Amino acid sequence: MEYALGIDIGGTKIAAAILNQSGEIINRVEVKSKPENEEKMFEQVVECIKNLLSNSLIPVADICGMGIGIPGKVDQENGLAVFQNNLPWRNFPIKERLKSIFPVEHIVIDNDVCMAAFAEWKQLDMKENTSFVYITVSTGIACSFINSGSVIRGAGFAGEIGLISVLNNLSESGIETLERSSSGLAIEKLAKKHFQNPNMTTKDFFDEYVKGNLLARRLMKEIVISLTHGIYSIVCLLDPHRIVFGGGVMNHNPFLLDLMKESLRDNLVFGQYQVLDRMQISGLKENSGVIGAGLRGLNLSQTIIK
Repeated sequence: MEYALGIDIGGTKIAAAILNQSGEIINRVEVKSKPENEEKMFEQVVECIKNLLSNSLIPVADICGMGIGIPGKVDQENGLAVFQNNLPWRNFPIKERLKSIFPVEHIVIDNDVCMAAFAEWKQLDMKENTSFVYITVSTGIACSFINSGSVIRGAGFAGEIGLISVLNNLSESGIETLERSSSGLAIEKLAKKHFQNPNMTTKDFFDEYVKGNLLARRLMKEIVISLTHGIYSIVCLLDPHRIVFGGGVMNHNPFLLDLMKESLRDNLVFGQYQVLDRMQISGLKENSGVIGAGLRGLNLSQTIIK
């Protein structure tokens, strides 16, 4: 049997997994990211892969491919990590560097959200004539769009929805980027400021919300409004057949989906209401990135084009 490595690189952590030909995870490990500089970050990726291989009974000779999901803009053809907002790489030759260390013939790189979207798209067995959007709300916010079996990439930087401006009543100007108002990192900064607690985390904030804390509920209302404006832009532009939400913030707090639907309903016009039934939480949770990358490493992309 052939196997592949799936690597999911993020600003907070790096996850790596070995997958079999059915897309099942055989083994999985995680390490923290070290984004101080490009070499330390790369060394951490190598360390993660080595940890995975050393803890597995699968011989390297049986690994036929490797898929690597990287935030931001990538150059698939030349194997470059072009630009990452939360990582120190600029035109970093990650494919060539990894090939010099690991004897894997087939290595493919792609945007991390595209990798996760591919995994979710395959799991849902979407028809080829449908449109599909995967949105990750995690340390950052981004999305990937698959239409009729092909990823829509634009000139290479499509899907960076976190950069668009949305209404934000907690900002002095009343406007902020979606990522700076509603991502996991933004929520943590917001919680620390308004709760006047420098040690407060995103998880602490959501715990306070669930307990009914009035301040947390007021802040959550503004967070959801910002998220809703970002989602509504996608609904109006693309009207997708399915929208799947993933990333740590959504996966750990699935009730956010109901809050977003309730807020979104006020923005919809006649003919758009059915989109509420087409929105769902990720079925693969934290494994969508490594599974998508591993499947691409196995060359199981089917109709997905570069």
